[in-house]
Amino acid sequence: MLSVLKHKFKPLIKPALIKPQLWSPLCFRSSNFSSIGSSSSSYMTVGNVLEKANEHRVEMVQLMFTDLHGTLQQLTITSNYLTESLFESGVYFDGSSIRGWQPIEASDMIIKPDVSTVFIDPFAACPTIAFLCDVYDPETKQNYHKDPRHVARKAVQRCKKSGICDHVRIGPECEFYVFDNVSYSCGETNEAFYTVDSNEGSWTTGRRDSKGYKPRIKEGYFPGKPFDTLVDLRSEMVQEMNKLGLHVECAHHEVGAGGQCEIDFRFDEVIPTGDKVILYKYVVRNVAFRRGKTVTFMPKPLYGDNGSGMHQHYSLHDKDGKNLFTGDEYAGLSQLALYFIGGIMKHADALCAITNPTTNSYKRLVPGYEAPIYEAYSSRNRSAFIRIPTSHPKGRRIEYRTPDPCCNPYLSFAAIIQAGLDGIEHKISPGEPTDKNLYHMNKQEMLDIGVKHVPSSLRESIDALKNDNDFLKNDNVFTDDLIQTWIESKEEEITNSGCHPTPYKYHKYFDA
Repeated sequence: MLSVLKHKFKPLIKPALIKPQLWSPLCFRSSNFSSIGSSSSSYMTVGNVLEKANEHRVEMVQLMFTDLHGTLQQLTITSNYLTESLFESGVYFDGSSIRGWQPIEASDMIIKPDVSTVFIDPFAACPTIAFLCDVYDPETKQNYHKDPRHVARKAVQRCKKSGICDHVRIGPECEFYVFDNVSYSCGETNEAFYTVDSNEGSWTTGRRDSKGYKPRIKEGYFPGKPFDTLVDLRSEMVQEMNKLGLHVECAHHEVGAGGQCEIDFRFDEVIPTGDKVILYKYVVRNVAFRRGKTVTFMPKPLYGDNGSGMHQHYSLHDKDGKNLFTGDEYAGLSQLALYFIGGIMKHADALCAITNPTTNSYKRLVPGYEAPIYEAYSSRNRSAFIRIPTSHPKGRRIEYRTPDPCCNPYLSFAAIIQAGLDGIEHKISPGEPTDKNLYHMNKQEMLDIGVKHVPSSLRESIDALKNDNDFLKNDNVFTDDLIQTWIESKEEEITNSGCHPTPYKYHKYFDA
C-alpha cells in the first residue's frame, strides 16, 4: 500500500532552507548532476533540487530507507510528485510488511526524503533522482522510534545534551567478498547446500583453464596483478562512490584469498557515515552485478579463510572541532577516551548482539583468522578488540574491531556511542592495556590478566543484551519496544538456524 499524501502536515524543519550535516555533509554528487550537493555549497534547498531535477529531465524519484536489520528498502514514484509537498508530507507505505515494524492493524507509515542526501542513481535505466529518507508515524507526526536512522540521530542529540561533546566522528572499514557464482538451497525438509566460486580461489588451480596465479589461503593481502584480478572492479566501485560524495581514501585486496576486498572512505559525522555505509553496499553490489559478479557481506562465507569485518574508528570533538580523545594518557589518549573504552568493555557482550547480529557472525569470531576476539585494548595491537592506531594528535581515535558488515550501521553506531558515554559518565576504567600478542597466550595467562573472549554465539550475545540494556535506553535512544523486537527477532533466527541440519552435520554424523 503506497500513496502520496494529499494533505499537509506541519513540517518538522523548514523545507525552504535545510542545513546539511556539519563537518563533511552527506550531499551526494553525480557527474551529470554536479551542482547538487557540491561541497562548496553552504546550504541545500528544496528549490535547488527541484530546479536541477527539471533541468536534467528527471523521470523517476527513488525513496530509500533501511529496515531494523539494515536491509535497504526502496520505492519509486514518478517525477510528477517531486514537489515541495513531498518533503513536507512524504509518502505513505505499508509498515506491517517491513520486518519488525508495525502490526497489520496499524500499518500506515510515512517516509520523507532528506534533501541533503540527494543523488542521481547511477544504476537506474532512466534519469532517476534518489534520496535517503526518515520514517514517521502518521498519527503522532513524529519520527518512528524503530527507524534506525532516527535512533542514531537521538544518540547524537544525547551527546550534545550531556555536554560531553558536540560531534562524534566515525570511520568504518567495510570488507566483502566478490564471487563469480553462488548457489544455495535450504529446502523445506530434504535439501541444504551452498557452493560459491571465484576465479581467484585457490581451489581452481586444478582446472584445465587455470593460469596458476591464485593467492594462497589467507595470503590475499596486497598481491599485485595477475594474482589480484579485482583491481579494475574495485576502481569502478571507487569511481561510483566518489561521484556520490563518499570521498574514498583507499581500496585493496584483503587477506581472504577467494576474492576478499576492502574500500575505505573518509570519516564523518554519525548520520552521514551511516548513510554512506548504506550507499557503499548499494554501489558495491550493483557494480559487481553489472560486471557479472556477485558480492556478499556475510562475516564468514568461506571455511578456512579470513572473515569480513567492519572495524569502526571513533573520536569525540567539541563545537570548535577540538579532538577530545587527545591527551597525555596511554598511547596519547585523554582520560575521557579511556573512559569511553571502559564503557565499551563493560557492555561488550551486549553490544555484540547489535554489532555482530547474525549466527554467521560468530563463525568469524574464532581463533586463527586475525579476528578481534579478546576483550582488551592496546596501542597498535591487532589482537585486541580495541586498538589505538598510530596517528597525529589531531586524529587521535580508537578502533573497535569486533563489528562486522552485517550490522545495521545506524544501530551499531548508536549502541557503541551509548556504551562509550556510559563509560564517561560513570568514569569506568578499562583497566590496564594489553601489549602482548593475545593469540599466543593460553587460557590461564588470559585469566591472570583479566582478559576474556567475546561471546562465541549469537545466543550468548542475546542473553547478555537481555541482562544489560539500560545503557542503551539512556535518554530514550533505544526504546524498550525496539530492544524487545530485536531480541525476539534474533531468538527466532537462532531457533531456526539450530533446527536446520547442515552439510557439515551430514559429513560428521551420517554414519554415526
